[in-house]
Amino acid sequence: MKNEQGNMNDLSARLLDFAADCIKLSIRLSRTVPGKHIATQLLRAGSSAGANYHEACAAESRADFTHKLQLVLKELREAEFWLKLAEHSGIAGGEEINSAAAQANELARIIARSIITARKRSR
Repeated sequence: MKNEQGNMNDLSARLLDFAADCIKLSIRLSRTVPGKHIATQLLRAGSSAGANYHEACAAESRADFTHKLQLVLKELREAEFWLKLAEHSGIAGGEEINSAAAQANELARIIARSIITARKRSR
């Protein structure tokens, strides 16, 4: 349990860092009308992933835990989309965007594996 708790804390910290990166990027993106739209969506999705993860950690049942992790996964995938759109449209680019998109993708893979594990354990 201690190791699992440590993993949860590590993931929580990574999601918090990701949300902070999304905030910083949102500030930079919001200088144009399309950029403001992308910034708003990125800010919402990037920050809610961590908040939903915190809710999942306090889930009332394994089914509730799995459901909340699915919300985390949904928000991470959405954040990754907005980051890719910012780059693809030429509104923003560079290492900061690429790094955040890679982080969203990696976090999504971790959460997806956690969902699979939680489902196996509930059988």
